[in-house]
Amino acid sequence: MTKQIGVWIDHKRAVILTVSEHSEDMQKIESGIEHLRLRGVTRSRSPYSAQYQKGDDQLDKQYDGYLNKYYESVLARLRGADALLILGPGEAKMELKKRLERGKTCPPISGVFPADKMTDRQFAAKVRRHFAEVGEAV
Repeated sequence: MTKQIGVWIDHKRAVILTVSEHSEDMQKIESGIEHLRLRGVTRSRSPYSAQYQKGDDQLDKQYDGYLNKYYESVLARLRGADALLILGPGEAKMELKKRLERGKTCPPISGVFPADKMTDRQFAAKVRRHFAEVGEAV
């Protein structure tokens, strides 16, 4: 049984469509993270008091940690795929591809293409059309 997966991903959410011979399953994963920049926070009035704010590098590390958890949850749902299509508007699609290639079991990547936000039906149609054109139809 062939299992083809299409992924639309950005840093806020991922939509995963699994197409097999007899069924289609769509899953959505929300990252729940926001990149916070706390610049311009007011200082204490006294000149030698401690400043109670996180440094920018600490915030970036925290953001990267949340992204790692998010990508791991996406990668867990991609295991066992016979073909994989990755779509997305920004850098997230290439980051996902790099993480897949670094892993031990990388499913064959059929394509990585830029795509803006789409409805669920548009996304499903695009995935089906891609696999039909490539000749990997279920």
